[in-house]
Amino acid sequence: MKPILTYTLPLLAALLPAAQAQTPVLAPPAERISDEAIYRDHSVYEGTQDRIRALNDTGRPVRDYHLAKAQCWLDVSFHEYSRNDRSAFPQAALEQSARLIGLMEQGASPLPTDTPLVNDAARVREDLWKRLGAIHGTPGFACAQQAVACGEVELVHAGNELNQQQWRHAKPYIQIAEDLVGDAEALARTCGMPAQAVPNAQNMDLTANILFEFDRDGRGDIRGYALQSLDRAFARIREEGLRIDSVALEGHADRLQGRGAQYNVDLSKRRAETVRALLIERGVPADSIRYQYKGDTEQVQDCSGVRQPEALRECLLPNRRVAVVFQVSPAP
Repeated sequence: MKPILTYTLPLLAALLPAAQAQTPVLAPPAERISDEAIYRDHSVYEGTQDRIRALNDTGRPVRDYHLAKAQCWLDVSFHEYSRNDRSAFPQAALEQSARLIGLMEQGASPLPTDTPLVNDAARVREDLWKRLGAIHGTPGFACAQQAVACGEVELVHAGNELNQQQWRHAKPYIQIAEDLVGDAEALARTCGMPAQAVPNAQNMDLTANILFEFDRDGRGDIRGYALQSLDRAFARIREEGLRIDSVALEGHADRLQGRGAQYNVDLSKRRAETVRALLIERGVPADSIRYQYKGDTEQVQDCSGVRQPEALRECLLPNRRVAVVFQVSPAP
């Protein structure tokens, strides 16, 4: 999880008017050019952070879904403010943090679990949203709530970046969201188990998404950072002494050759075969790998508002994937 924000400026929340402390307002973007305006905005962030700390000090745990979500909204707001984002996103994300803080301070119940797409952020990676949504309401949510909350916020963060600067700027936050989803699923699986029993858990899944360049299916056409997710899965298998029982591969293609085109089916098959060969080279037994290919039938990113051809191809990158699911268990 990302750490709670720390700032070098002194805490000035006590000097703010009471109304501002409850509803934090940043200087308008055009005014963020003086030391005084920036200093005042930092004091707003500090005051909001102090309210989160006070909630924790009075007994609400850091892992609590709503406290974690307030913290992550604050984190992404401050991150984009520090990067000189002049859109409405920093203020809107800050308001979401303050909204949750205010409800917790008032002792409201039930607290909301919605995740607004602030600043008209694109809803990216529907598959990740669904995986997070599936954890809500399960017994494992008690252990996974911090990762779920921050995964949802990072997906909004990524959607905002996609709108503003396209996929190249969105992908780091997509990666953060993917990692948080994986963490949440792992925490939910083992929730409630005695510590000594967790290593004996069976039927654990580790996931990775291998992304391909447009209309390509070779090993050299895999995005480098996508291979890193595969590396992390193998590293975890080694570090935790796990055994690979089976691997399921699902090949996919984007929609640019035409919905339902046989070309896309064949392309998704070749991609799955490429990843299968890569896994075999890394020591995965061939008979433990099964694969299927779905062409363009399961698009996780629509990009309907993108018109420029190069930008559209980049936006549709998450659809050009092979989903890898390792089913693992403790090595004997």
